Amino acid sequence: MLARKLAPAVRQRLDAQPDVLADALLDGVNLAVWQRGLPEVVAGFAVRLLASGESLAQSLTLEIENEAEPSLQALAGDFSALPGHAEFVADVAWLVRAYACLLEARRIGLRLRVLDKAMCPRFHVDHVPLRLVTTYAGVGSQWLEEGAMDRRRLGDPDGEPSEGIRQIETGHVALLKGEKWIGNEGAGLIHRSPQPAPGERRLLLTLDWLG
Repeated sequence: MLARKLAPAVRQRLDAQPDVLADALLDGVNLAVWQRGLPEVVAGFAVRLLASGESLAQSLTLEIENEAEPSLQALAGDFSALPGHAEFVADVAWLVRAYACLLEARRIGLRLRVLDKAMCPRFHVDHVPLRLVTTYAGVGSQWLEEGAMDRRRLGDPDGEPSEGIRQIETGHVALLKGEKWIGNEGAGLIHRSPQPAPGERRLLLTLDWLG
């Protein structure tokens, strides 16, 4: 009789080196976080964008062709006069290339939004394979280690823990593994959007693998 192969324990990887993002491909890893320091000029642009008080909700579908640069000229185009816009676009382009290379993706969905409230306030899992999330300014997304919450109570406010809530810091780059990653069924990262303080906003970038 063949022994049943045990699934690896669900875990997360966090490190100050970008190589940690590749750990998201490992079985049993449902979160990899590159704890980077955001370049000052990029952070400054993001803060100035939020301070403008203007809204931003931009969605792009990017076709990735070999080593060609992704076409991001229109990204945050209404804010192109702000200092640091070019550096911000270059930073996003680097993340797009890295994400595409990691997954051998040919098509990527990009969303850049200014948020003044929690988009998904309840703890939940994403029904996607692997999503890149980074907050350029404002408070970052929150997540739970495995076992901190009964998965059967996802979406139930009374089932959410009040302790042990972890946070992705501003500027850090996270890869969140969802339920659609083959072999990760039932182990998607439990996370939620943070609630900004009154009068505060956040600038959020997400990348999704479309093909």
